[in-house]
Amino acid sequence: MHFSSEQNGGLNLVALGGGTGLSTLLAGLKRLVGNRGTDALWLSNLSAIVTVSDDGGSSGRLREELQMLPPGDIRNCMIALSEDSTLLSRLFRHRFRGSGELGGHSFGNLFLAALTEVTGDFTEAVRLSSEVLASKGHIFPATISDVRLVAELADGSVVRGETQISASREAIRKLRLEPERCCPCQRLCRQSARPM
Repeated sequence: MHFSSEQNGGLNLVALGGGTGLSTLLAGLKRLVGNRGTDALWLSNLSAIVTVSDDGGSSGRLREELQMLPPGDIRNCMIALSEDSTLLSRLFRHRFRGSGELGGHSFGNLFLAALTEVTGDFTEAVRLSSEVLASKGHIFPATISDVRLVAELADGSVVRGETQISASREAIRKLRLEPERCCPCQRLCRQSARPM
């Protein structure tokens, strides 16, 4: 996490990560956004920079089929920051049952996939989806590149992809991204260039 203070006393907070840890943290922090009440600590801005290396489940399937960034961790962060009605949050969490083409996909992932195709831009789809959910913060993918985790294991073997790395029983000696040079999210670059 990174903090900086504004003149009005509120903090700008940026959290980095993915998985369930980041969304859980954001769900707790959103109550501090704009809340100048009796809390000594309040946030004027809350942003999340979310990893996009997931290759399993619904995210992995959409990633392969549509050549898009995996939406799952970002969707969870949008839900965590949501200020909307319970119904919209439940809808974005909803996972389709069955063993057909839709089986296992979450509505939120499919919504992000559809908006990405409509707008032609994953980061714009994230921004618009956050507006639909009335998010109390900003969400950015860590990169717009198609990245994969690569692990070099203690036995000398190399494993690619989060799912395969998680399934491995061998100790990890070294972890890297492939490709090593990744393009940053342009919206994130513009946002961070603004004075805080």
